[in-house]
Amino acid sequence: MLKKTIFYFSIFSSIFLLESCETSDVDAATGDWFKLSDLDGLARYAAVGFSIDGYGYLGMGADEDNYKLSDFWKYDPSRNTWTQVASFPGLARTAATGFSVDGKGYIGTGLDQEDNRLNDFWEFDPDANTWKQKSDFPGTGRRNAISFAIGSKGYLGTGFDGSYTKDFYSYDPSIDEWTKITSIGGSKRVAAAAFVIGNKGYVGTGNNNGVNLTDFWEYDPAQDLWTEKLDFDETTIARSYGLGFSLKNKGYFLGGSASNDVWEFTPGGDDDLGTWSQVTSFEGSPRNYTVAWSINDEGYISTGSNGVSRYDDLWKFIPDIVQDDED
Repeated sequence: MLKKTIFYFSIFSSIFLLESCETSDVDAATGDWFKLSDLDGLARYAAVGFSIDGYGYLGMGADEDNYKLSDFWKYDPSRNTWTQVASFPGLARTAATGFSVDGKGYIGTGLDQEDNRLNDFWEFDPDANTWKQKSDFPGTGRRNAISFAIGSKGYLGTGFDGSYTKDFYSYDPSIDEWTKITSIGGSKRVAAAAFVIGNKGYVGTGNNNGVNLTDFWEYDPAQDLWTEKLDFDETTIARSYGLGFSLKNKGYFLGGSASNDVWEFTPGGDDDLGTWSQVTSFEGSPRNYTVAWSINDEGYISTGSNGVSRYDDLWKFIPDIVQDDED
């Protein structure tokens, strides 16, 4: 069964009408979830993480008593085991953001134990198992910013610094230098989600002044240009504090706003807005403030909170499994 939907969006202050954009009802569930080994450390929410060379890394966040943590952990998917690595030497924090470039991990921003907003920035070297402070993020101290990496650079922006923000910056680790880039289009936002497909970054969802968002944007670093893509086609899936990852040239948004539904984005050509389709829902407890990464075309999510409980579980998503409704 096909549903016809009409979308309006604005680019360069002009209004366009898109006709006959079609989305398909779900007849079969695509993808499957598998529960893996729980984190050896404390259950937590608002942690931060990244993946490097086939391993996942997760740390910091806050425990059941809202005490902010500094420990960091490495996950080995080939053995389904966790190993503790060097603790973060800076201020313990929640709501930071992280990415990896050229075999090293980077984290910055967030809230310290007194909920002061931070703009410091750190590099983790997994071979040396050491942390090193780098040049501060040049924007305002903030929480729940979003970040991603394309090629040899990282990109960090949006978040809440006392007000909602939409500014973005690129980071070149080879020279430890930040550069202000074009701000994301659309609304200011906190707690958005992001993924990377090819040489483009994608950012969407989040919250602006108490309203959850559905708009969705593509960033092309070669042109320093944000382009609006097809947003979610139903307001019931607007969300914030969710997560994103990419697998096999497709992106995935899930979690946030107590929702377990999972949405897959397939990019199109330069004149194509792309398509969204719903895949198998997350099989763990609904949650916000999770950590996600991709390893070998499989997606992983861990930790988080439902507002009361903190989680230490780890789940893996494999996208190519098709489950018939009769199963």
